[in-house]
Amino acid sequence: MISFIKSVLLDLQEKQLNLEDVYFVLPSKRAGVFLKHHLSSLLDQPIFSPYIVSIEEFVEDLSGLKNLPNTDLLFRFYETYCGLTPVDEQESFESFTKWAQILLQDFNEIDRYLIPQSQIFDYLNAIKELNHWSLDVEQTGLVKNHLKFWKQLKAYYIDFTKNLLEAGQGYQGLIYREASKKVDPYISTAEDKIHVFLGFNALNSAETKIIQALLKAEVAHIYWDIDKAFIDDAKHDAGWFTREHREDWEHFKTDPFQWTTSHYSEEKNINVIGIPKLVGQAKYIGQILEDLTASATNLSKIAVVLGEEQLLLPVLNSIPAAIQKLNVTMGLPLQYVPLASLFEQLFFMHKNNPQQYYYKDVIGILSHASVYPLFEQDTVNEASALVSKIQKNNLVYITLAELKSLAPASEMLLELLFKSWTNQPTLALQQCKALIFKMKQHYDSDKVSYRLELEYLYRFNTLFNQLSELNNTYRYLNSIVALQTVYKELLSSETLDFQGEPLEGLQVMGMLESRVLDFETVIISSVNEGILPSGKTNNSFIPFDVKLENKLPTFKEKDAVYTYHFYRLLQRAKNVYILYNTEIDALKGGEKSRFITQLEIEGLHAISHKIVSPSVPNIKEELQEITKTPSVLEQIKSLSKKGYSPSSLTNYIRNPIDFYYDKILGIKEFEEVEENIAANTLGSVIHNSLEDFYKPLEGEFLTIAHVEGFKKQVKPMVTKHFEELYNKGGFSKGKNLIIFEIAQRYILNFLNLEIESLEKGQQIEILSIEADEQIAITIDGLDFPIKLKGKVDRVDRCDGVIRVIDYKSGKVDQSKVEIVDWEALTTDYEKYSKPFQILCYAYMMRENKHLELPVEAGIISFKNLSGGFLKFAKKDKPGAYAKKEQLITDETLDRFEVELKKLISEICNPELKFIEKDLTK
Repeated sequence: MISFIKSVLLDLQEKQLNLEDVYFVLPSKRAGVFLKHHLSSLLDQPIFSPYIVSIEEFVEDLSGLKNLPNTDLLFRFYETYCGLTPVDEQESFESFTKWAQILLQDFNEIDRYLIPQSQIFDYLNAIKELNHWSLDVEQTGLVKNHLKFWKQLKAYYIDFTKNLLEAGQGYQGLIYREASKKVDPYISTAEDKIHVFLGFNALNSAETKIIQALLKAEVAHIYWDIDKAFIDDAKHDAGWFTREHREDWEHFKTDPFQWTTSHYSEEKNINVIGIPKLVGQAKYIGQILEDLTASATNLSKIAVVLGEEQLLLPVLNSIPAAIQKLNVTMGLPLQYVPLASLFEQLFFMHKNNPQQYYYKDVIGILSHASVYPLFEQDTVNEASALVSKIQKNNLVYITLAELKSLAPASEMLLELLFKSWTNQPTLALQQCKALIFKMKQHYDSDKVSYRLELEYLYRFNTLFNQLSELNNTYRYLNSIVALQTVYKELLSSETLDFQGEPLEGLQVMGMLESRVLDFETVIISSVNEGILPSGKTNNSFIPFDVKLENKLPTFKEKDAVYTYHFYRLLQRAKNVYILYNTEIDALKGGEKSRFITQLEIEGLHAISHKIVSPSVPNIKEELQEITKTPSVLEQIKSLSKKGYSPSSLTNYIRNPIDFYYDKILGIKEFEEVEENIAANTLGSVIHNSLEDFYKPLEGEFLTIAHVEGFKKQVKPMVTKHFEELYNKGGFSKGKNLIIFEIAQRYILNFLNLEIESLEKGQQIEILSIEADEQIAITIDGLDFPIKLKGKVDRVDRCDGVIRVIDYKSGKVDQSKVEIVDWEALTTDYEKYSKPFQILCYAYMMRENKHLELPVEAGIISFKNLSGGFLKFAKKDKPGAYAKKEQLITDETLDRFEVELKKLISEICNPELKFIEKDLTK
């Protein structure tokens, strides 16, 4: 295969041109490196390098204007806007940028295509005058402002371009327009120069005018890279532009059209592979490369062309270790490096100038990979300790002063991160740059390990210096939101460039970097609709029909550009791998590109099409089993000595593995900040409030006066306990206020139930409140001490019958406190966990001789207060008509004792494993 560039050089040699004097103009700077390489291979003696430039550089030199970055243009345009708009009608900079970006793009297109400015702006204004939505003769203020904007466009353009030209500066379109005006004077001084344009496809009007003028003056040659299959097919978009040039240019009426080749029809191995997700494509690219390297393929003849720039890092991480040399030409967008997310979080947190910070924002920044290492203090990480304190103290919102009090050793670092920016961009920039230097000090201690991080810091430092310069020059950034807008604009255009040998090893590039270059093996990713081609995006103020009228490019021309790039990659390639994402994306569409369908319909090549997916092993889910090792048995003995609580035993009944993790391994649930009051916190508040009310009445009879007194103290009592349990979490608004009110309502309803009972003549004597009970248990076959412990919410005597009462803040029905089968008591958690706990309390109190049997035991459910005191009952059979025994006697507790000891024996038995229960059934 002879590449296109080499073919051009050979033709120039045949024309006996002195290559030292040739001006090569290429679509991209990247192609110039390959041109020099091919040129060196054709020479038998040294020469001075010819002049090699990209089309943008050539046009800029021709115009005499300096190209301004887009961000600078925004500020310059805002200057123009403020100069033409009355002060009371001026928008803020951040509001202005939302529409100015689009308008600058339209200015750019108008100038690149040499559209008469007055013509298009007057035309646009007339259309808007006709099409506005108001039918009233007298226009409303909104309509007037709308039409005023369109009338002002012409003035904006004239003044803006005038100021730029006076300063010798311009945007791309203006540079092109000016260059097209200066082409004739340039030709008069360039009679001894030969310009060679090669590899172009879509040309704007300015480029067309410049190149045709040079061709007419016979100081230029132009070489097209197009295949007969595309240019001779009137419907093939890959040949759209070259067909137009061949038909419309005067030059080709007398001179030959160079060139039309027929490489596309040659035999090719084309593989189309559908793969789910971006990472799946990256991994598969690695697999393809591994197969290619195994077959000793020349890596410099392989190109990986990425349809989406965010795929770069996953692909680099998937390249096989055997590939030692590679060249990345596209650059890593700075917005995708890890450090970008830190500054994004800082802007998000500070932009509204909060007086206190939301805990998730604080934890997110403290835990960020770029910040976390800065908090290292000897053997302790202050960030980790600070996060733990925030969770422990339940700090939903937190101030800088509170943060510093919790971590005094890191005061200076916390200042850098959380000191208020007070809505001042200057202060924000100072803070960000100071933070960068703080991180640099840390990374400097080990430059080898942090080489990449130091490079990130350098690029972000440069970016914030640019922002500072813009802010100092123009003084339009008057809020953090405005600063963030410009920051994002700069960030989106910055890349982290890779160093590599451009002519050796694997080539990784974007679609535009592939222009003019040829490879034997091409791997193209993300060939999906909405990406290749990009689809019907219309980020413009100029309507579609106006674009057609003025011959401005629409999405159709944009699609044709991508079609050409795609097919040109395939033109000389022998092996082609086309990858697309099979997962449908709601925004991008997700279906495979029309390019793939077109390849299949053309029928020129045999297409191998397959769908692949990651190999997912079929792992059989098995219930976990834990053998009781000597160390586990020691923990069981230790736990037995400390004591089993009724809740820990019911936890074992529910799932022995949960019991193992909690009580044997000591693994507790992750302690999170309670943003909304949790159910267990609500239950604790109710229990603690009732304890404070009733504890002083132990040994006394309850009276209506007592309860009425309690009712007056409900709100302050609930407030006190919420403050104790919920720490610094607020409960004065939102869901927390509702839960706070629910807690009061539950207690008030309970107290009203007590009054109702007393009014009916019931005598209630309070015997004990929140009484701690514990007993020693002897079990045959176990030679170590075993203890049972627990806290009984309330014991009273109602009309002479002792009641053991357990409070539940959730809903419990009568059926949940009744049992039929004693043996199921320690196996069926769903049915019998509540009776098990009640009987535990009664059993402990009997063993401690704190009860005179028979007694009643049961639950008061705060979500089912209408059910009253839900008494434990033993039924002789299932069903509503079964005979019930509600009194707890010695016989009842003796029967319970058998099941209790059987359960504890099972826990302590070294031969029995902890076996997980399937809770999904």
